[in-house]
Amino acid sequence: MRSGGSLSRSGLRGREAELAEVQSLIASVARTGSGALALIRGEPGIGKTTLLAEAVARAGAAGFSVGLGKADELHHIVPLSSLAACVLDGDKPLLSADAFADVARHHDQRIWLVERLAEAIEARAGSVPVLIALDDVQWADSLSLFALKQLPTRLRTSPVLWMLTGRQGPPGPAEEIVAAVQGELPTVSVPLGPLSGTAIGQVVGDTLGTAVDERVRELLDGAGGNPFLAVEMLAGLRTADASGESVPPGLVVGVRGRLASLRPGTLRFLQMGAVLGRRFGFHDAAALCGQPLAMLVDALEEVVRAGLLDDDGDHLVFRHDLLRQAVYVDIPPSARKALHREAAGHLVAAGHQPIDAVSHILRGALPGDEEAVSVLRRAADDVLPVTPGLAADLMTRALELVPATRPSRFDVGEQAILCLTRAGRDRDALSTGNRLLAGRPRRAAGGRGQGARGGAVWNLDLADELRRRAETALAVGGAAPQVEARLAALRALAMSRSHDLVAARAAGETALRAAIAVGDREAHVLSLFGLGEIALNAGENATSLERFTALSAVDSAFLPEEIVAHQHVDDFDSGERLLLGTADHAGSPRQAMLLWAQGQQNLGLGRLDDAEADFVTMERLEDEIQVPVQQVNARVIRSRIALLRGDGEAARQHLAAARERWAVKPNPGNTAAVRFLEAVLAEDDGDVGLAVDKIRQVQQEGPFMRWRLLRTWVDSAIRMALRGADHGLAEDLAAQAEAHAVRNPAVPTARGIASQGLGLVKNDPVLLERSVALLESSPRPLVRAAACADLGQALLAAGRRTQAEAALTQAHAAFAASGAHAAAARIQRDLKGAGAGSRREASRQRPVQGWGALTASERKVASLIAEGHTNRSAADLLVVSPHTVNTHLTSVFRKLSVNSRVQLANLVTALRED
Repeated sequence: MRSGGSLSRSGLRGREAELAEVQSLIASVARTGSGALALIRGEPGIGKTTLLAEAVARAGAAGFSVGLGKADELHHIVPLSSLAACVLDGDKPLLSADAFADVARHHDQRIWLVERLAEAIEARAGSVPVLIALDDVQWADSLSLFALKQLPTRLRTSPVLWMLTGRQGPPGPAEEIVAAVQGELPTVSVPLGPLSGTAIGQVVGDTLGTAVDERVRELLDGAGGNPFLAVEMLAGLRTADASGESVPPGLVVGVRGRLASLRPGTLRFLQMGAVLGRRFGFHDAAALCGQPLAMLVDALEEVVRAGLLDDDGDHLVFRHDLLRQAVYVDIPPSARKALHREAAGHLVAAGHQPIDAVSHILRGALPGDEEAVSVLRRAADDVLPVTPGLAADLMTRALELVPATRPSRFDVGEQAILCLTRAGRDRDALSTGNRLLAGRPRRAAGGRGQGARGGAVWNLDLADELRRRAETALAVGGAAPQVEARLAALRALAMSRSHDLVAARAAGETALRAAIAVGDREAHVLSLFGLGEIALNAGENATSLERFTALSAVDSAFLPEEIVAHQHVDDFDSGERLLLGTADHAGSPRQAMLLWAQGQQNLGLGRLDDAEADFVTMERLEDEIQVPVQQVNARVIRSRIALLRGDGEAARQHLAAARERWAVKPNPGNTAAVRFLEAVLAEDDGDVGLAVDKIRQVQQEGPFMRWRLLRTWVDSAIRMALRGADHGLAEDLAAQAEAHAVRNPAVPTARGIASQGLGLVKNDPVLLERSVALLESSPRPLVRAAACADLGQALLAAGRRTQAEAALTQAHAAFAASGAHAAAARIQRDLKGAGAGSRREASRQRPVQGWGALTASERKVASLIAEGHTNRSAADLLVVSPHTVNTHLTSVFRKLSVNSRVQLANLVTALRED
């Protein structure tokens, strides 16, 4: 703490206990090799920055690689500006300026960006412990905040200490970060309260160098133990004494006392700096002053001598934000507003990025300011890929600045709708569109408006509403050909949820021809997506594959849909090939969808452990970006995996989670999935009547929803119906399986399941034998195992014990190999009943803790990390996503009860020596 000179000899009077706590945390991270987070809290001026600076110095002396940054109130809109200062700080920054610019400029996905930052920090932490310190986290920009909520957990196994300072007050960014890491790594809160009277006395002695008289004591009572306020009052006192003026207590008054000695031109220069922010450029302040740089050199020297600004060679910085605020509040409000608007104009004219001017636009623009609207629109375009929420906010403000009578209002509104939709704020997008259309725009604009709202309406699962709006706009006419093509594609997409899929297909074909004819890429993508959905809902898997392959060729973001379409036709080899080439493909929501496709691949191939890890990772990524697409379905699958393993408690926990997510997104598909899972668990509880009732509810959700759900699970539903003595329901389900097989004659799984279903209904071993024979060509071992189990049961009932033993043995081997221990145990009991159990080794469940508890993939990851690999290099070797490696590593640490990579390496080395 300084004020034109040394404030105190240590700068930490009265903070011995807090400093000891910080020192202990630094030592702990260095000793254990695992991460931690500290949050220093307190009111402005209480000494947070000073304590943080001391922590940085001590960590550096202890051999840490240190990155120190500071968030700024007027730059909190610029994406990644807060964290950039941390990773670019110091003699050996975590990222070079060029590397950081490449990350920030060329890659426009939040998940990708966070992973790249994690890799850079992880690589450094492999050789030395790391401290990343951010001052004033309450002003962190949204992208930095997003990263700070992910990175500490992602890097918890490395020696990385995160140290943040934040102001006391209502819950904000600091609390969000702490909540995100709670339970994942040690978190320490360091509250800074008022200094004691003794400590304040020491500060006074350090500052004045003389004994404290009664007048000074009375003045300092108003500081309330706040060291910065105390020093500013004392500085004001020294200035006032020199001028013979009396100084009443209070910070602003204390600062005013110091400002009173400044020349008028210097004061104006300082005020222009206060408008620009705590950190600003000399030339920017000169431009606002309207004077050449040479004319302001004396003013600059004066404010630096007065201890109001620091000059780091590149920027001028207010020594404390309270100083800037004290100067700022003395500017009349109307003048502040005008100066902010002038500052925005200067920044844009000087070649700054639009986002750099946005803070000033938001403070200074008035309705009708077209230049301000233009800046907001350009800034929204720039930040949309990485911070869609910020883009939506900027466009909402831009729309507010455009009078209702301006012709440009509709263009601005259309962009606002698209940004709101990208941000997941679909209801806001819909209401914005409704307000625009309520203004009775021209026919052409009306069609554009309906098209712009289409994505939001679809995301809200309002298929009938989307169709009605698209058809109304098409009937009105007058729209441009490209807009009409998009409307036709939206209509076809909406019809994919109707019962008349023949009409839907015709509409989709028409839309596709129109899209190709006008050369509109968006219409082309929409029409192909709609046709893929129509084929998928009709159960026409080969046609679905054709459509999604064409769609992926037009827009690679839809590669997950192509992969899943390959799985539906039993072409897992192509699915594997595509996945191997896309381990780190795309970003944000599409990365999550790739993990969904990977999970379906592993599930279909009977790799339950890996499927579980994929779905866990997918759900985490969807939570991080707040785009819940497949969470209900993933929880349903994870619940079934838990039952196959024999973990009924986990299965019921997944049902509860699926219900929670279904309540947020209660569309027909999610409803059918939850009802089916309720049926499965009801049967597991012995309530067959309830199980059958739930299956009937699944039937009510429509044929396409049934088949998207029951494609490979219909045998379970048929067994429930038969156990509940509802033969009619069982026959209906078997007939649906047969119809599906007819639509997919080249898919062995479809044909085998159809024969299995009919065999169950008729209790016919011949049909069940045919099912097993057909499924020999299926790549799905769990489906084949279930058919073998049904055949074995039927053969036992028919007294054909030898053949039954062979079928049950095959089922047991497949279930055991997949890790379906509970299913394998049931087969083992059947074998024992057939007199063959003694010749079979029982399926053994993995222990809960220890090396034996690890899955095969977890053992591979543990070994690679123990050898010194980073998550990225391990992912490259295993040909998976770094996110999946992180999921495996989290499980490894939990099962092995270790907290750092060092501890893991020691444990693995000891195991190898044994």
